[in-house]
Amino acid sequence: MAVKPNTSNSPESPKAPDSHDDRDPNDDGPEAGFASPACFAHEVDPAYFEAPRPVPADELVTFLNTLLEAERAGAKTIAYYLNDAPEGPLKDALHAVGRDEARYAALLTRLVRQSGGEPSLATGSFFAKAKALADQKERLQFLNRGQGWVVRKLAEMLPRLSDPAMREALAEMHATHVANIRACERLIS
Repeated sequence: MAVKPNTSNSPESPKAPDSHDDRDPNDDGPEAGFASPACFAHEVDPAYFEAPRPVPADELVTFLNTLLEAERAGAKTIAYYLNDAPEGPLKDALHAVGRDEARYAALLTRLVRQSGGEPSLATGSFFAKAKALADQKERLQFLNRGQGWVVRKLAEMLPRLSDPAMREALAEMHATHVANIRACERLIS
């Protein structure tokens, strides 16, 4: 867009002599540029622009029950894998991860009830798939995929939780799952 010269002081101009508006009244937008440098908004975390969307109670209960089913499946999977695990670092790691899975199943049961829901009694499909694996390395890799799924789901939900105590408990669960993944990765390599 070409900017017209300021003609506000000329006798043929209908504008008042002190007017500073030199835009064309037929122009729809400012194409001449901006007074400030380029905007860096594209580099800002989208969460900055909007408050976290609160989690509706039914969605929260469904989420917690889904995790509960996954943790129950993880605990059963580890108990199953322990039957074949040789004594040593593998068995020790499986025991530690199994304790965490059982602890978090209990936590999730409590959180479902606190949220006004009924804890699911189902076991996630992970357990049935896990039993089909015989190789120790494949088992650990599969276990880590399940742990990774839980980590991703928690990471998605944590910013949306309004209850600080629940957020803290689930953040600890997230951190523990990340640590367990690393422990299993060391055994795989």
